[in-house]
Amino acid sequence: MVMLCSFYKEAFTRTIELELDELKEYPFLHGGADKTLKSIENFLGVAISIRGNKLLIQGENGVAEKAERLIEEIREVNRNGYILKPEDIGYAVKSISEGKDISLKDLFKGSIPVSSKKRFIIPKTETQGQYIDAINQYDIVFGIGPAGTGKTYLAMAMAISAFLAKEVSRIVLARPAVEAGEKLGFLPGDIAEKISPYLRPLYDALFDMMEIDKATKLIEKGVIEIAPLAFMRGRTLNDSFIVLDEAQNTTSEQMKMYLTRLGFGSKTVITGDITQIDLPAGRTSGLVEAIKILRGVEDIKIIAFSEKDVVRHKLVQEIVKAYERYEKRDTEEQ
Repeated sequence: MVMLCSFYKEAFTRTIELELDELKEYPFLHGGADKTLKSIENFLGVAISIRGNKLLIQGENGVAEKAERLIEEIREVNRNGYILKPEDIGYAVKSISEGKDISLKDLFKGSIPVSSKKRFIIPKTETQGQYIDAINQYDIVFGIGPAGTGKTYLAMAMAISAFLAKEVSRIVLARPAVEAGEKLGFLPGDIAEKISPYLRPLYDALFDMMEIDKATKLIEKGVIEIAPLAFMRGRTLNDSFIVLDEAQNTTSEQMKMYLTRLGFGSKTVITGDITQIDLPAGRTSGLVEAIKILRGVEDIKIIAFSEKDVVRHKLVQEIVKAYERYEKRDTEEQ
């Protein structure tokens, strides 16, 4: 019986050998490929090993070929000068393991170039792909969902990409300065220093995508503006890409004011998490109200993210799920 099982295992298992150019593909063989290959092993259930300049894939028939195709696509992307991180291919590997026919090259076609150093950002979930497509097609897009789903990060990447491609002449990043348990008046410094902590996440994302020196110069020239939402009143923004972050903390009046700032040749993305509203009790969230009012408008797109789209540390996804279960139980008990 043991011999028979061994025969079947050998019959349905194959080893694929790939020969790599040790000089040109040195980073792939000896650099940061370990985590990437480990991710493919875990999701597809294959064994991958490197011996000299040879890469060996062992697994069941059909599965081994999927791993081979994925690795060949990674190599092709690397040969074009791009280095893929494990998190960049996570969505593709998971989708293939679930039986979906997805190509890393197709994902790469939807990538967002954000600097001159061949840096790019690719969608890591299906919803992120839909979000990027929506931003390309519509002038007003709402991205709604929990923290860690890439709503703001991708919107900023699209803004930078549009600017680099000369599709817009300026970028405006805005946030409502609403406190979560701390009053602005109690913070030290003048108004600029008081609002700085609320805008810091936008600076962090910007500097992650663009060289700090270049971004700083563009900010100094006013080409990139990072400002609290209150500073938008009375303005009309033409030829601009505007991102409004944390929009769940806008009031009805602020949201209406913001939406009417959009000028000719401009595009805006509005992001927020309607489960994290920090407005005073009794105040209606402008984001929640806008979604209800504008849902039927043909040229406005609303993209809803879920905990499945969380792309931060895997524990973040579990935390989001745990809070949703808790809130559901609490609502049912009440």
